[in-house]
Amino acid sequence: MRVDVGEYGKSGDDLPIWARIIAVADSYDAMTSNRSYRKYMPQDAVREELVKNSGTQFDPDIAEQMIAIIDEDKDYILHE
Repeated sequence: MRVDVGEYGKSGDDLPIWARIIAVADSYDAMTSNRSYRKYMPQDAVREELVKNSGTQFDPDIAEQMIAIIDEDKDYILHE
């Protein structure tokens, strides 16, 4: 797994668990929130981004848990 925080020189399992959780949660929030330059992303596109970047940008275990939450959220009530 290669999750990197650059200047701090830590990646993967060297990152604290809270940092790995925040990385996924913050990305989810960014993708599911309206921005001045774009509308929030559809749930299936957010899920696809988590799957695609699991193991690189995101800790695969944390991403898997977020994907499970998304799969349960059929009405997409988690966005905003």
